[in-house]
Amino acid sequence: MIGTNQPLADRMRPKDLDGYVGQEHLVGENAILRQSIESGLLPSFLLWGPPGVGKTTLARIIANKLNRPFYQLSAVSSGVKDVRDTLEKAKKQQFFNNPSPILFIDEIHRFNKAQQDSLLGSVEQGLVTLVGATTENPSFEVIAPLLSRCQVYILKPLDKETLIKILENAIQHDSYIRQRKVEIKEYEAILRYSGGDARKLLNILELVVASSDAGTDKNLAITNDMVLTCIQEKMAFYDKSGEQHYDIISAFIKSLRGSDPNAAVYWLARMVEGGEDPKFIARRMTILAAEDIGLANPNALLLAVACFNAVNLIGWPESRIILSETAVYLATSPKSNSAYLAIEDALELVKETGDLAVPLALRNAPTGLMKELGYGRDYKYAHKYEGNFAQEEFLPEDIRRKMIYKPQENLREKEIRNKLRNLWNDKYDY
Repeated sequence: MIGTNQPLADRMRPKDLDGYVGQEHLVGENAILRQSIESGLLPSFLLWGPPGVGKTTLARIIANKLNRPFYQLSAVSSGVKDVRDTLEKAKKQQFFNNPSPILFIDEIHRFNKAQQDSLLGSVEQGLVTLVGATTENPSFEVIAPLLSRCQVYILKPLDKETLIKILENAIQHDSYIRQRKVEIKEYEAILRYSGGDARKLLNILELVVASSDAGTDKNLAITNDMVLTCIQEKMAFYDKSGEQHYDIISAFIKSLRGSDPNAAVYWLARMVEGGEDPKFIARRMTILAAEDIGLANPNALLLAVACFNAVNLIGWPESRIILSETAVYLATSPKSNSAYLAIEDALELVKETGDLAVPLALRNAPTGLMKELGYGRDYKYAHKYEGNFAQEEFLPEDIRRKMIYKPQENLREKEIRNKLRNLWNDKYDY
Protein backbone atom coordinates (compact mmCIF):
# COMPACT_ATOMS: atom_id res chain seq x y z
CA MET A 1 0.00 0.00 0.00
CA ILE A 2 1.53 3.27 -1.12
CA GLY A 3 2.36 5.86 1.49
CA THR A 4 0.77 4.02 4.41
CA ASN A 5 3.78 3.84 6.77
CA GLN A 6 2.75 7.24 8.11
CA PRO A 7 -0.73 7.16 9.72
CA LEU A 8 -3.48 9.00 7.89
CA ALA A 9 -4.01 11.32 10.88
CA ASP A 10 -0.39 12.50 10.55
CA ARG A 11 -0.57 12.78 6.78
CA MET A 12 -3.65 15.00 7.06
CA ARG A 13 -2.34 17.19 9.87
CA PRO A 14 -2.86 20.80 8.70
CA LYS A 15 0.20 23.01 8.32
CA ASP A 16 -1.41 26.43 8.72
CA LEU A 17 -4.40 28.15 10.29
CA ASP A 18 -6.31 28.23 7.00
CA GLY A 19 -6.27 24.42 6.93
CA TYR A 20 -7.15 24.07 10.60
CA VAL A 21 -10.82 23.23 11.14
CA GLY A 22 -12.81 23.81 14.31
CA GLN A 23 -12.12 26.13 17.25
CA GLU A 24 -13.35 29.20 15.40
CA HIS A 25 -13.80 30.95 18.76
CA LEU A 26 -10.01 30.84 19.18
CA VAL A 27 -8.49 30.98 15.70
CA GLY A 28 -11.26 32.29 13.48
CA GLU A 29 -11.11 35.76 12.01
CA ASN A 30 -10.47 38.34 14.75
CA ALA A 31 -10.55 35.61 17.45
CA ILE A 32 -8.41 36.16 20.52
CA LEU A 33 -5.70 33.53 19.93
CA ARG A 34 -5.43 34.32 16.23
CA GLN A 35 -4.83 37.99 17.06
CA SER A 36 -2.00 36.99 19.43
CA ILE A 37 -0.46 34.75 16.76
CA GLU A 38 -0.66 37.36 14.01
CA SER A 39 0.75 40.08 16.29
CA GLY A 40 3.66 37.84 17.30
CA LEU A 41 3.01 38.74 20.96
CA LEU A 42 2.33 35.23 22.13
CA PRO A 43 1.92 34.55 25.87
CA SER A 44 2.49 31.19 27.49
CA PHE A 45 -0.81 29.35 27.46
CA LEU A 46 -2.62 26.09 28.13
CA LEU A 47 -4.93 24.35 25.66
CA TRP A 48 -7.67 22.52 27.55
CA GLY A 49 -9.99 20.20 25.68
CA PRO A 50 -10.94 16.57 24.94
CA PRO A 51 -8.66 14.27 22.91
CA GLY A 52 -8.38 14.69 19.17
CA VAL A 53 -9.60 18.29 18.83
CA GLY A 54 -6.31 19.68 17.54
CA LYS A 55 -4.20 20.76 20.53
CA THR A 56 -0.88 19.41 19.25
CA THR A 57 -1.64 20.47 15.70
CA LEU A 58 -2.43 24.01 16.78
CA ALA A 59 0.84 24.28 18.75
CA ARG A 60 2.84 23.15 15.69
CA ILE A 61 1.00 25.56 13.40
CA ILE A 62 1.76 28.44 15.75
CA ALA A 63 5.47 27.60 15.89
CA ASN A 64 5.57 27.32 12.10
CA LYS A 65 3.64 30.55 11.59
CA LEU A 66 5.96 32.49 13.92
CA ASN A 67 9.07 30.70 12.65
CA ARG A 68 10.13 29.75 16.16
CA PRO A 69 12.09 26.69 17.34
CA PHE A 70 9.69 24.03 18.56
CA TYR A 71 10.45 21.62 21.40
CA GLN A 72 7.98 18.92 22.34
CA LEU A 73 7.82 16.82 25.49
CA SER A 74 5.24 14.28 26.63
CA ALA A 75 4.41 14.37 30.32
CA VAL A 76 3.82 10.61 30.15
CA SER A 77 7.44 9.78 29.35
CA SER A 78 9.46 12.86 30.37
CA GLY A 79 11.02 13.60 33.75
CA VAL A 80 12.65 16.62 35.37
CA LYS A 81 15.94 15.85 33.60
CA ASP A 82 14.23 15.92 30.20
CA VAL A 83 12.68 19.28 31.05
CA ARG A 84 16.01 20.74 32.16
CA ASP A 85 17.83 19.40 29.10
CA THR A 86 15.20 20.93 26.82
CA LEU A 87 15.34 24.27 28.64
CA GLU A 88 19.12 24.25 28.28
CA LYS A 89 18.75 23.78 24.52
CA ALA A 90 16.27 26.64 24.46
CA LYS A 91 18.70 28.85 26.36
CA LYS A 92 21.32 28.29 23.69
CA GLN A 93 18.83 29.60 21.13
CA GLN A 94 18.69 32.95 22.93
CA PHE A 95 20.98 35.33 21.12
CA PHE A 96 20.49 38.79 19.69
CA ASN A 97 16.73 39.51 19.74
CA ASN A 98 15.45 36.12 18.65
CA PRO A 99 11.93 35.37 19.93
CA SER A 100 11.74 32.65 22.57
CA PRO A 101 11.31 29.05 21.39
CA ILE A 102 7.99 27.29 21.94
CA LEU A 103 8.04 24.44 24.44
CA PHE A 104 5.02 22.21 23.91
CA ILE A 105 4.18 19.79 26.71
CA ASP A 106 1.53 17.24 25.87
CA GLU A 107 -0.65 16.02 28.76
CA ILE A 108 0.90 18.57 31.10
CA HIS A 109 -1.59 17.55 33.80
CA ARG A 110 0.47 14.38 34.27
CA PHE A 111 3.53 16.35 35.41
CA ASN A 112 3.95 16.26 39.17
CA LYS A 113 4.66 19.36 41.27
CA ALA A 114 8.45 19.05 40.97
CA GLN A 115 8.26 18.77 37.19
CA GLN A 116 5.95 21.76 36.95
CA ASP A 117 8.13 23.74 39.36
CA SER A 118 11.11 23.18 37.05
CA LEU A 119 9.32 25.19 34.34
CA LEU A 120 8.54 28.27 36.42
CA GLY A 121 11.79 30.20 36.11
CA SER A 122 12.09 29.78 32.36
CA VAL A 123 8.46 30.76 31.75
CA GLU A 124 8.73 33.78 34.02
CA GLN A 125 11.98 34.97 32.38
CA GLY A 126 10.61 34.41 28.88
CA LEU A 127 13.28 31.83 28.06
CA VAL A 128 10.51 29.77 26.45
CA THR A 129 6.89 30.29 25.52
CA LEU A 130 5.13 27.39 27.18
CA VAL A 131 2.23 25.74 25.40
CA GLY A 132 0.67 22.99 27.48
CA ALA A 133 -2.03 20.58 26.33
CA THR A 134 -4.38 18.99 28.84
CA THR A 135 -7.61 17.02 28.86
CA GLU A 136 -8.11 17.84 32.55
CA ASN A 137 -9.22 21.04 34.26
CA PRO A 138 -6.00 23.07 34.73
CA SER A 139 -7.38 24.52 37.97
CA PHE A 140 -7.00 21.08 39.55
CA GLU A 141 -3.93 19.75 37.75
CA VAL A 142 -1.56 22.71 37.20
CA ILE A 143 0.19 24.35 40.14
CA ALA A 144 -1.05 27.85 40.92
CA PRO A 145 2.26 29.69 40.22
CA LEU A 146 2.47 28.18 36.74
CA LEU A 147 -1.24 28.62 36.06
CA SER A 148 -1.00 32.31 36.96
CA ARG A 149 1.67 32.78 34.29
CA CYS A 150 -0.39 31.21 31.51
CA GLN A 151 -3.52 32.04 29.59
CA VAL A 152 -6.03 29.19 29.42
CA TYR A 153 -7.81 28.54 26.11
CA ILE A 154 -10.66 26.02 26.02
CA LEU A 155 -10.99 23.87 22.91
CA LYS A 156 -14.51 22.65 22.17
CA PRO A 157 -15.50 19.13 21.05
CA LEU A 158 -15.71 18.87 17.27
CA ASP A 159 -19.28 18.95 15.96
CA LYS A 160 -20.75 16.69 13.29
CA GLU A 161 -20.22 19.16 10.45
CA THR A 162 -16.54 19.60 11.33
CA LEU A 163 -15.94 15.86 11.55
CA ILE A 164 -17.56 15.29 8.16
CA LYS A 165 -15.42 18.07 6.72
CA ILE A 166 -12.29 16.31 8.05
CA LEU A 167 -13.39 13.03 6.45
CA GLU A 168 -14.17 14.62 3.10
CA ASN A 169 -10.85 16.43 3.14
CA ALA A 170 -8.99 13.15 3.67
CA ILE A 171 -10.97 11.41 0.91
CA GLN A 172 -10.25 14.19 -1.57
CA HIS A 173 -6.63 15.04 -0.74
CA ASP A 174 -4.83 12.04 0.75
CA SER A 175 -2.90 10.34 -2.03
CA TYR A 176 -3.60 6.77 -0.87
CA ILE A 177 -7.27 7.23 0.06
CA ARG A 178 -7.87 9.04 -3.22
CA GLN A 179 -6.59 6.01 -5.16
CA ARG A 180 -9.33 3.89 -3.61
CA LYS A 181 -12.11 6.19 -4.88
CA VAL A 182 -13.73 6.20 -1.43
CA GLU A 183 -17.28 7.40 -0.82
CA ILE A 184 -18.94 7.43 2.60
CA LYS A 185 -22.52 6.33 2.11
CA GLU A 186 -23.44 6.35 5.82
CA TYR A 187 -21.78 8.51 8.47
CA GLU A 188 -23.53 7.44 11.68
CA ALA A 189 -21.20 4.61 12.77
CA ILE A 190 -17.89 6.25 11.92
CA LEU A 191 -18.90 9.46 13.69
CA ARG A 192 -20.23 7.62 16.73
CA TYR A 193 -17.14 5.48 17.20
CA SER A 194 -14.84 8.46 16.76
CA GLY A 195 -16.34 10.06 19.86
CA GLY A 196 -15.62 13.51 18.40
CA ASP A 197 -11.88 12.71 18.22
CA ALA A 198 -10.47 13.71 14.81
CA ARG A 199 -7.43 11.46 15.18
CA LYS A 200 -9.62 8.47 16.00
CA LEU A 201 -11.97 9.41 13.16
CA LEU A 202 -9.14 9.25 10.61
CA ASN A 203 -7.75 6.06 12.17
CA ILE A 204 -11.14 4.39 11.67
CA LEU A 205 -11.35 5.61 8.08
CA GLU A 206 -7.87 4.28 7.36
CA LEU A 207 -8.63 0.97 9.05
CA VAL A 208 -11.83 0.47 7.05
CA VAL A 209 -10.09 1.30 3.78
CA ALA A 210 -7.12 -0.96 4.56
CA SER A 211 -9.43 -3.82 5.59
CA SER A 212 -11.48 -3.67 2.39
CA ASP A 213 -10.67 -6.28 -0.24
CA ALA A 214 -11.74 -3.95 -3.02
CA GLY A 215 -9.10 -3.36 -5.65
CA THR A 216 -7.68 0.08 -6.25
CA ASP A 217 -9.65 0.28 -9.50
CA LYS A 218 -12.96 -0.25 -7.75
CA ASN A 219 -14.99 2.34 -5.86
CA LEU A 220 -15.23 1.78 -2.09
CA ALA A 221 -18.59 2.73 -0.55
CA ILE A 222 -18.34 2.85 3.24
CA THR A 223 -21.50 1.89 5.17
CA ASN A 224 -22.37 1.63 8.86
CA ASP A 225 -22.20 -2.17 8.73
CA MET A 226 -18.74 -2.06 7.19
CA VAL A 227 -17.46 0.23 9.95
CA LEU A 228 -19.03 -1.89 12.72
CA THR A 229 -17.59 -5.13 11.34
CA CYS A 230 -14.13 -3.66 10.97
CA ILE A 231 -14.05 -2.10 14.43
CA GLN A 232 -15.26 -5.27 16.13
CA GLU A 233 -12.45 -7.22 14.46
CA LYS A 234 -9.79 -4.66 15.33
CA MET A 235 -11.03 -3.39 18.71
CA ALA A 236 -7.78 -4.27 20.47
CA PHE A 237 -5.97 -1.79 18.21
CA TYR A 238 -8.04 1.03 19.62
CA ASP A 239 -7.72 -0.19 23.19
CA LYS A 240 -3.93 -0.11 23.00
CA SER A 241 -3.87 3.36 21.49
CA GLY A 242 -5.39 4.88 24.63
CA GLU A 243 -8.09 6.67 22.66
CA GLN A 244 -10.94 5.00 24.58
CA HIS A 245 -10.14 7.09 27.64
CA TYR A 246 -13.61 8.59 27.87
CA ASP A 247 -15.47 5.43 26.85
CA ILE A 248 -13.77 3.36 29.54
CA ILE A 249 -14.19 5.87 32.35
CA SER A 250 -17.86 6.09 31.34
CA ALA A 251 -18.22 2.30 31.56
CA PHE A 252 -16.46 2.34 34.94
CA ILE A 253 -18.72 5.03 36.43
CA LYS A 254 -21.86 3.37 35.06
CA SER A 255 -20.77 0.04 36.58
CA LEU A 256 -20.33 1.70 39.98
CA ARG A 257 -23.71 3.43 39.67
CA GLY A 258 -25.27 0.12 38.58
CA SER A 259 -23.91 -1.71 41.68
CA ASP A 260 -21.78 -4.19 39.69
CA PRO A 261 -18.43 -4.61 41.47
CA ASN A 262 -17.18 -7.18 38.96
CA ALA A 263 -17.60 -4.85 35.99
CA ALA A 264 -16.27 -1.90 38.01
CA VAL A 265 -13.02 -3.69 38.85
CA TYR A 266 -12.67 -4.93 35.26
CA TRP A 267 -12.90 -1.40 33.84
CA LEU A 268 -10.59 -0.19 36.60
CA ALA A 269 -8.05 -2.82 35.52
CA ARG A 270 -8.34 -1.61 31.92
CA MET A 271 -7.45 1.90 33.07
CA VAL A 272 -4.62 0.69 35.31
CA GLU A 273 -3.16 -1.40 32.49
CA GLY A 274 -3.46 1.56 30.11
CA GLY A 275 -1.51 3.85 32.42
CA GLU A 276 -4.42 6.11 33.41
CA ASP A 277 -3.68 8.82 35.97
CA PRO A 278 -4.78 7.40 39.37
CA LYS A 279 -5.83 10.88 40.52
CA PHE A 280 -8.24 11.09 37.59
CA ILE A 281 -9.85 7.78 38.58
CA ALA A 282 -10.03 8.77 42.26
CA ARG A 283 -11.50 12.17 41.45
CA ARG A 284 -14.27 10.61 39.35
CA MET A 285 -15.10 8.19 42.18
CA THR A 286 -15.31 11.14 44.59
CA ILE A 287 -17.86 12.81 42.33
CA LEU A 288 -19.85 9.59 42.06
CA ALA A 289 -19.85 9.13 45.84
CA ALA A 290 -21.66 12.45 46.24
CA GLU A 291 -23.83 12.31 43.12
CA ASP A 292 -24.97 8.69 43.04
CA ILE A 293 -24.58 7.37 46.61
CA GLY A 294 -25.01 10.54 48.60
CA LEU A 295 -27.14 10.36 51.71
CA ALA A 296 -27.85 6.66 51.27
CA ASN A 297 -24.33 6.14 52.64
CA PRO A 298 -22.50 9.36 53.57
CA ASN A 299 -19.37 7.35 54.44
CA ALA A 300 -18.87 6.71 50.73
CA LEU A 301 -17.76 10.30 50.18
CA LEU A 302 -15.35 10.09 53.12
CA LEU A 303 -13.79 6.93 51.69
CA ALA A 304 -13.55 8.40 48.20
CA VAL A 305 -11.79 11.51 49.51
CA ALA A 306 -9.44 9.33 51.54
CA CYS A 307 -8.76 7.33 48.36
CA PHE A 308 -7.90 10.51 46.44
CA ASN A 309 -5.49 11.64 49.15
CA ALA A 310 -3.93 8.18 49.41
CA VAL A 311 -3.20 7.78 45.69
CA ASN A 312 -1.59 11.24 45.73
CA LEU A 313 0.67 9.99 48.50
CA ILE A 314 1.38 6.47 47.25
CA GLY A 315 1.44 6.47 43.42
CA TRP A 316 1.69 3.42 41.18
CA PRO A 317 1.64 0.45 41.43
CA GLU A 318 0.26 0.24 44.99
CA SER A 319 -2.51 2.74 44.26
CA ARG A 320 -4.31 0.06 42.27
CA ILE A 321 -5.18 -1.67 45.56
CA ILE A 322 -6.60 1.52 47.10
CA LEU A 323 -8.61 2.23 43.95
CA SER A 324 -9.93 -1.33 43.87
CA GLU A 325 -11.04 -1.21 47.52
CA THR A 326 -12.86 2.06 46.94
CA ALA A 327 -14.46 0.90 43.69
CA VAL A 328 -15.84 -2.27 45.31
CA TYR A 329 -17.15 -0.26 48.28
CA LEU A 330 -18.88 2.29 46.04
CA ALA A 331 -20.34 -0.38 43.76
CA THR A 332 -21.82 -2.29 46.71
CA SER A 333 -23.16 0.79 48.53
CA PRO A 334 -26.86 1.73 48.46
CA LYS A 335 -27.54 4.46 45.91
CA SER A 336 -29.29 7.82 46.07
CA ASN A 337 -29.04 10.91 43.89
CA SER A 338 -31.32 13.00 46.12
CA ALA A 339 -28.59 15.54 46.96
CA TYR A 340 -27.78 15.98 43.27
CA LEU A 341 -31.46 16.38 42.37
CA ALA A 342 -31.96 18.82 45.25
CA ILE A 343 -29.28 21.26 44.09
CA GLU A 344 -30.43 20.96 40.47
CA ASP A 345 -34.03 21.72 41.48
CA ALA A 346 -32.88 24.59 43.69
CA LEU A 347 -30.87 26.12 40.85
CA GLU A 348 -33.86 25.85 38.53
CA LEU A 349 -36.06 27.45 41.19
CA VAL A 350 -33.61 30.35 41.52
CA LYS A 351 -33.69 30.88 37.75
CA GLU A 352 -37.50 30.85 37.75
CA THR A 353 -38.10 33.10 40.78
CA GLY A 354 -35.13 35.46 40.67
CA ASP A 355 -33.75 37.30 43.71
CA LEU A 356 -36.45 36.73 46.30
CA ALA A 357 -36.11 38.77 49.48
CA VAL A 358 -34.50 37.17 52.53
CA PRO A 359 -37.08 37.01 55.37
CA LEU A 360 -36.47 39.78 57.92
CA ALA A 361 -35.96 37.32 60.76
CA LEU A 362 -33.01 35.73 58.94
CA ARG A 363 -31.21 38.93 58.06
CA ASN A 364 -28.04 40.09 59.75
CA ALA A 365 -28.33 43.33 61.76
CA PRO A 366 -24.84 44.86 62.21
CA THR A 367 -26.16 48.47 62.51
CA GLY A 368 -28.70 50.21 64.69
CA LEU A 369 -30.78 51.21 61.68
CA MET A 370 -31.06 47.61 60.56
CA LYS A 371 -32.24 46.60 64.02
CA GLU A 372 -34.86 49.35 63.94
CA LEU A 373 -36.06 48.03 60.59
CA GLY A 374 -36.65 44.64 62.16
CA TYR A 375 -33.66 42.76 60.80
CA GLY A 376 -33.22 39.60 62.85
CA ARG A 377 -35.88 40.61 65.40
CA ASP A 378 -38.07 37.51 65.35
CA TYR A 379 -35.32 34.96 64.71
CA LYS A 380 -35.65 31.85 66.87
CA TYR A 381 -32.26 30.62 68.05
CA ALA A 382 -32.66 26.84 67.78
CA HIS A 383 -30.44 25.98 70.75
CA LYS A 384 -32.74 27.80 73.14
CA TYR A 385 -35.57 25.38 72.39
CA GLU A 386 -36.24 21.80 73.34
CA GLY A 387 -34.45 19.35 71.12
CA ASN A 388 -32.44 22.24 69.63
CA PHE A 389 -35.24 22.90 67.18
CA ALA A 390 -37.78 25.67 66.68
CA GLN A 391 -40.46 26.03 64.02
CA GLU A 392 -39.14 28.80 61.77
CA GLU A 393 -39.71 29.90 58.19
CA PHE A 394 -36.41 29.83 56.33
CA LEU A 395 -37.60 30.14 52.71
CA PRO A 396 -38.75 33.39 51.07
CA GLU A 397 -42.48 34.11 51.33
CA ASP A 398 -43.19 33.29 47.66
CA ILE A 399 -41.87 29.73 47.86
CA ARG A 400 -42.86 28.64 51.36
CA ARG A 401 -43.55 24.91 51.67
CA LYS A 402 -41.57 24.27 48.50
CA MET A 403 -40.21 20.71 48.43
CA ILE A 404 -36.64 20.71 47.13
CA TYR A 405 -34.88 17.86 48.93
CA LYS A 406 -36.85 14.63 48.52
CA PRO A 407 -35.58 11.61 50.52
CA GLN A 408 -35.40 8.41 48.52
CA GLU A 409 -36.29 4.81 49.37
CA ASN A 410 -33.14 3.65 51.14
CA LEU A 411 -32.66 2.84 54.82
CA ARG A 412 -30.74 5.98 55.70
CA GLU A 413 -33.10 8.39 53.92
CA LYS A 414 -36.19 6.70 55.33
CA GLU A 415 -34.81 7.68 58.74
CA ILE A 416 -34.26 11.24 57.47
CA ARG A 417 -37.83 11.39 56.13
CA ASN A 418 -39.28 10.27 59.46
CA LYS A 419 -37.17 12.77 61.35
CA LEU A 420 -38.30 15.65 59.11
CA ARG A 421 -41.94 14.61 59.49
CA ASN A 422 -41.60 14.59 63.26
CA LEU A 423 -39.94 18.00 63.29
CA TRP A 424 -42.09 19.83 60.76
CA ASN A 425 -45.44 18.04 61.10
CA ASP A 426 -47.37 18.65 57.89
CA LYS A 427 -45.03 21.27 56.44
CA TYR A 428 -42.86 18.67 54.77
CA ASP A 429 -45.43 16.03 53.89
CA TYR A 430 -43.18 13.39 52.34
